[in-house]
Formats: sequence, C-alpha cells, structure tokens
Amino acid sequence: MSSSTGLTPGHIRALPATSGSQPASQARSTIMSHIAILGLGAMGRRMAANLLKAGHQVTVWNRTARAAEPLLALGATQAATPREAAAGVDFVLAMVRDDAASAGVWLDPETGAFAGMRPGAIAMDSSTLSVDWIKKLGAEAANRGVTLLETPVSGSLPQADAAQLIFLVGGNADACKQAEAVLLAMGSAVNHTGEIGTGALTKLATNALLGVQVTAIAELIGMLRRNGADAQKIMGIIAGTAVWSPYAQRAIGALLSGEAPVMFPVELVEKDFGYALEAAGSPDAAPTIAAARSVFRRGMDEGLGDANLTSVVALFRK
Repeated sequence: MSSSTGLTPGHIRALPATSGSQPASQARSTIMSHIAILGLGAMGRRMAANLLKAGHQVTVWNRTARAAEPLLALGATQAATPREAAAGVDFVLAMVRDDAASAGVWLDPETGAFAGMRPGAIAMDSSTLSVDWIKKLGAEAANRGVTLLETPVSGSLPQADAAQLIFLVGGNADACKQAEAVLLAMGSAVNHTGEIGTGALTKLATNALLGVQVTAIAELIGMLRRNGADAQKIMGIIAGTAVWSPYAQRAIGALLSGEAPVMFPVELVEKDFGYALEAAGSPDAAPTIAAARSVFRRGMDEGLGDANLTSVVALFRK
C-alpha cells in the first residue's frame, strides 16, 4: 500500500484526520456496533480481538468452542451456533476455510446464521471462496432479504495482529459504506471491487500471483544451487533489479533457509489455486497458475500440507 493520501477509484480512506493522541482504533470507528464473528482460526480470532479493542460488542462462534476462551477474557460473548451468534447483531462476519465451511455456517437450516439475522443486518464473508460459490451465496442471501458483502482480505497474521488487513469488498456500494467503520477496526483500507464475485476474483488473483512468485523463486534457488552458485548472493543481486517485488523481499529469507513460521499453509494455497483455475475456466486458460498449483500439490504429497507456503523450496533441492 502506498502512503500517499491520494485515493484510487473504489478506495476508501483508511484513517480519517484526528487530533491529539486519539487512538487509531477510535479514529477508525466512532460508532460502536454489535458484531458476530463466525470462525476463530488464526485470522478470525485476531480480527475479533481487534473489534473488541476498538470497543465493539462481539459475539463469537467456533466449531471448537474452546478457541473462544482468549476472546471471552477480552469481553466477547460466546454462542452455541452461528444462528445464535447472528441473532440481533448489526453485522455477521464469517472467516472459515472454504466453500463447504461457508455453506455450513450460513445456510444450515437449523443452525445457519442467515436464519438468525434480523432485518437490516449485513452479512460479510471474509473467507477465500470460489467465485461461483460467493455468487450463489449472494443469491441465497437476497432470497432471504439479507444483504451480503464478500470481504476477503489481503494480508496474513502480522497484518491481522496489527489491524492492517486490506479488505477487497464485493457487493452493494452503500452496504460497503455502512460496513466501513467495522472493517477499518480490523484493517487499514477498504477497496470496493464491484458486484458480488469481484472480491473473490481479486483475492484469488492476488493469491495466485503470490503462489506463482514462491514457486518461481524456489525453482531459481534450486537451479542456482545445483550449478554450484552462491544462491544467497545472486538472489541479493536480483533483489536490486526492477523485477523484484515487495513480497519477494519479505519471503527470500525463508526461501533461502527453508524455515518459516506458518503464515499461509501449502494446503490452503493449493485450494486457492484450484478456485482460481475454476474462475479461469480451464488449466489451458491459465497454464502458469496450473503449473504452480502442481508444485503445491506435490508439496502436499510430500507431507508439507501444514507447512508455510515457502516450504516448497525443499522440492527443488535435488
């Protein structure tokens, strides 16, 4: 993200002007809302914590109830089902693994969140989903009189911790404005991408570009080492050229060492590549994405599914 104060089309200013020593959380959100968070994985629990720190009232649900305990200590309320969590709140936000999990939390006839939402509440799904599914979910929401925004994010655990996520919002522009204060309690920017489905397309394109970079750099490190070159020195030289990216700069240490904390596991990158190929129409329509996906599939076959995405560098050591 640029530090410029200029705004591109569809971009909402992240931090309104403030005076004195007003905390950033207060600057981002002056209207307190009641929000339900569905899914307390690594991202969801950090997002919920930032909403609580910003002063919002938060109800949480997770398939494994004990995951909520740290948030209860911060003032959250726990619900037994997504439907119960959604009852009476202003916003319901899901952050779950995939299309199937999203369908479960929203549409289950007994426990789904749509069944519990009040008129005028806004549903938001920050999961990385397929384009076809989020469009179907949007239609299901409309049939129930519910407004749905897709709100996937760019950023990983450090950005989630620091409330610096970038939201990629598809759906009604007015609803996006209504949700802005809530989203900015968890992030640094809100980008309205267009109608439902465009947020997923933006997120999948972002993750595909990320994964392609990782596979390319991993292959280059392998090529350099097999030829007896000093991979660290040469990659450092490449880093001074125009082809280098900010992400490559952050990831190169992990790619060279083969060690990194788990920020984005191999199995989830592979899942996102699959969704991207579905959106592309076929592997022939996106051969580079298809080739990169095969690297992550191989990584899963070799036991790297739970490891950070940069761990695929190990595939090119031979």
